[in-house]
Amino acid sequence: QVQLVESGGGLVQTGGSLRLSCAATGRIFDSYLMGWFRQAPGKERAFVAAILRPTSRTYYADSVKGRFTISRDNAKNTVYLQMNSLKPEDTAVYYCAAQTGIGTYFSTRNYNYWGQGTQVTVSS
Repeated sequence: QVQLVESGGGLVQTGGSLRLSCAATGRIFDSYLMGWFRQAPGKERAFVAAILRPTSRTYYADSVKGRFTISRDNAKNTVYLQMNSLKPEDTAVYYCAAQTGIGTYFSTRNYNYWGQGTQVTVSS
């Protein structure tokens, strides 16, 4: 019953910005954590950012700190990832994810639900 659908990906030049959206159905905002991961060709899926529901505390991978911001809008059942100062190394498929338990925020194994992904390509 719970579904996550990402949108907002596309092609952008180095230094540009994109905002990704994750629209959720069901009681997804009962989840303890909402996160964003990304996967580049030939690489493992990697943690990008997460937001803790009880306190709205946020977590970021070192590679995106100061450039990316995760946020949520409960009224719209949507989680966002604002991406600024994009670099070619940010090129990847970006996935929205949710976990209902209390696990580590950076591990894919702890997330129960996943979206289909949205492609982000940053050109030089």
